[in-house]
Amino acid sequence: MKVIVIGCTHAGTASILNLKKAYPQSEIIVYERNATISFLSCGIALYVGGVINDPKGLFYSSPEKLEELGVVTKMKHDVKKVDFDKKTISVHNLQTGEEFEDTYDKLIITTGSWPIVPDIKGIDLENILLSKNYDHSNAIIEKAKTAKNITVVGAGYIGVELVEAFRTLGKDVTLIDGMSRILSKYLDKEFTDIAENALKENGINIVLNEKIVGFEGSEGRVRAVVTEKGQYEADLVILCIGFKPNTGLFKGQLDMLPNGAIIVDEYMRTSREDVFAAGDSCAVIYNPTGKNEYIPLATNAVRMGTLIAKNINKPVIKYMGTQGTSGIKIYEYNIASTGMTENAAKAAGIDVEASLLIDNYRPEFMPEYESLQLKVVFEKESRVIIGAQILSKFDLTQSINTLSVCIQNKMTIDELAFVDFFFQPHYNKPWNYLNTVGLNALK
Repeated sequence: MKVIVIGCTHAGTASILNLKKAYPQSEIIVYERNATISFLSCGIALYVGGVINDPKGLFYSSPEKLEELGVVTKMKHDVKKVDFDKKTISVHNLQTGEEFEDTYDKLIITTGSWPIVPDIKGIDLENILLSKNYDHSNAIIEKAKTAKNITVVGAGYIGVELVEAFRTLGKDVTLIDGMSRILSKYLDKEFTDIAENALKENGINIVLNEKIVGFEGSEGRVRAVVTEKGQYEADLVILCIGFKPNTGLFKGQLDMLPNGAIIVDEYMRTSREDVFAAGDSCAVIYNPTGKNEYIPLATNAVRMGTLIAKNINKPVIKYMGTQGTSGIKIYEYNIASTGMTENAAKAAGIDVEASLLIDNYRPEFMPEYESLQLKVVFEKESRVIIGAQILSKFDLTQSINTLSVCIQNKMTIDELAFVDFFFQPHYNKPWNYLNTVGLNALK
């Protein structure tokens, strides 16, 4: 069996490693346009802020490791065309300029995503950077050394983590977003208010409800970010607006969502025979709605890549879907969420209720205890849980993984009230806070 893999970050690496275990005699060829593989972009802010000093730890594999496994690894090779009928690909060697064709029995598409770059005035000015890969992280660190005013555009996870990292370095930092709240995809207002206050208290300027319309510069370098309502001084700008599937190569040839995310079935099969796809290039089955959605996360990517290896010859293990479970640390606060926020559910026309708990996570007779804020969103009629969020200065984020399982298995808020959780004063109360948030919702 000859397998070609296009792109090799999380999904690609996972599929290759598992394929080699399951089919050691298979011929696997990887075509990757970059010089590195398996870079954990979620660690860029840690690298920028000096929490980690050696970026090598952000790679969990390498071209050399794949070669040791017998995988033919073609770095800096750009696939220019795929003929699904003939099972051929056309490749451009970015180092030598050579053009050639290759054939496959099975094709794995793990081309990932790319940051959204708006087509606006001044976008090509120097010192306007992206935050996605290893080269980006090195450029950000180098430019930040001499920058005084740094502006981050986009208040998702990456943007929020970066402004904290820059502020730690002593920079004057501004965070701009067109929405009315930071992290609005992941958290409701009860949580984003606390997160925003934490950033403001640490000297970060937050500008919300303002859409970027352009950049001003001098001598070819950015000097200010221009919004619909104002102008903000900046000698370094990081764009964190979001991501789009890197799938232009397959447009019109594979079934996709309108944004270009490849639609795959439960076994990671695309609409073409012997062609599989995984990771940020794909749509995922979003369990709270049961629909195909675009949720680019490394966790989704590694699961999907692994499933390709399991299902490449025959359908064996189904994809269970995702809740989009994720977490972030903002200064002292540990925050995590899964599934839909109350705001998102209502915007989607889903009739929901929510149970909000503010309590201490363990008994007050203990020498120390910390407050927590937990919210569980559930359908009003069925009472099935579809989302949850937690915030505390004590790390309780693992409980969101428990609630992710609840959503996965369509548990109701009433069932959550009586689930068997252990009690030990070091860790919780006789009624675990996950029980309590359910009890509070009982009719």
